[in-house]
Amino acid sequence: MSSTYKNNIVDIQAFIDSAKVSAFQLRTLILCFLVTAIDGLDTAAIGFIAPALREGWGLNTSDLGVVLGAALIGLMLGAFLVGPLADRFGRKRILLISVVCFGSFSLAAGFASDLHSLAVLRFLTGLGLGGAMPTAITLTSEYCPQRRRSLMVTSMFCGFTLGSALGGVVAAQMLPAFGWRSVLILGGILPLLLLPMLYAFLPESVRFLSRKNASDPLIKSVLGKIAPVPEGAQSFYLDEAVTTESPIRQIVSGELRLGTWMIWLTFFMSLLIIYGMTNWLPLLIKDTGLTLSEAAMISALFQIGGTLGAIILGAAMDRFNPHYVLVTAYIAGAGFLFGMGQSYDNYLNLAMCVAGMGFCVSGSQVGANALAAAFYPTTSRATGVSWAHGVGRIGSVCGTFGGAFLLSAGLDFETLFTFLMIPAVVAALAMFIKSGDRAKAKFVKPQTAVCNKWCNDATL
Repeated sequence: MSSTYKNNIVDIQAFIDSAKVSAFQLRTLILCFLVTAIDGLDTAAIGFIAPALREGWGLNTSDLGVVLGAALIGLMLGAFLVGPLADRFGRKRILLISVVCFGSFSLAAGFASDLHSLAVLRFLTGLGLGGAMPTAITLTSEYCPQRRRSLMVTSMFCGFTLGSALGGVVAAQMLPAFGWRSVLILGGILPLLLLPMLYAFLPESVRFLSRKNASDPLIKSVLGKIAPVPEGAQSFYLDEAVTTESPIRQIVSGELRLGTWMIWLTFFMSLLIIYGMTNWLPLLIKDTGLTLSEAAMISALFQIGGTLGAIILGAAMDRFNPHYVLVTAYIAGAGFLFGMGQSYDNYLNLAMCVAGMGFCVSGSQVGANALAAAFYPTTSRATGVSWAHGVGRIGSVCGTFGGAFLLSAGLDFETLFTFLMIPAVVAALAMFIKSGDRAKAKFVKPQTAVCNKWCNDATL
């Protein structure tokens, strides 16, 4: 107990680490899982309905690129905007606002009357989607014991890949019966139905609360739902120094700088591949001669493989050096991309390569989320995670518009996937470089005088 409680002060992270994973923590993980699942369904929906949208409105590839890219630009801006707000005003509040945003505008997009209005509404939907995902990652990570953090964060984020896969299954069933609008309407109704549950049962981050007021009685109440808190506890402490610098400045300067650059490079390359696949793979597969439903189903294997990869890679990251786990997975992902280019005329081989590529690349991206959340301190964690997503969204926009350009240029299936091997290799290299970065958050000013007393009296 000396490492978690002394002189009426509780070390929050040590307290969480020393306790068993509670039902309260699992409930928080499940609620964030549901948010990311609906986020994944909404994000992937436009890619799955793209063939039907093209046929229904008589669009060309460039027109589709505008609609697909609008949401991704919104995702990028939402990620950049929301992180600093979540570090300032709280994770829960910003997450709820994000859910309201993407639910309302997705619902409205289902009633769009033309290409312009659909693009605008998908952009606004993207703002909410871009804010919800990194905030959910941050909130989950701050309730995880360190020994299980990667597995718990990646398990939570499996909601995104499962939601994306569900989007393929739902699209395959709803498109023939109800048309493409029904998929967007469903993507708007689901988050709005979830909102009351989030408001009632999702907690604010106890780490965030401690940074605002270390003696806030709400902290003791929340921690008490994880494990019994010593009755004499009067204040709560985080074993990390803080700074008066803005969270943006923290992540791009000092000892965090190199790690931030490498995380950004990884996210950029990884999401370039993932969104290129999510948005264009159904169309590419359909153009090989398969039906629309078959194209949607085989594309869903990418997300299913990503879900399995996230869980297995997350568990491996808790056991081995997480950087080396991701390096290996990205290199294997490049191999599966090569295999996809060689197997486009063989349904079984193509399906296996799509699933394998999802396991390695999409699974690694989920692992990179956990790695980023562990890398940054509480005062800049939401900003660090969300800005990594923002940079990654730039990659997703490049993947989407680049895919439209390459398809318009008439590149064949094999050449296209050979090009996609390059960002997978670059992501592996970035993770390898970061593996040598031992930076830790070392700031100047202690949190409070109480923290000074803890640092002098406690053995951490």
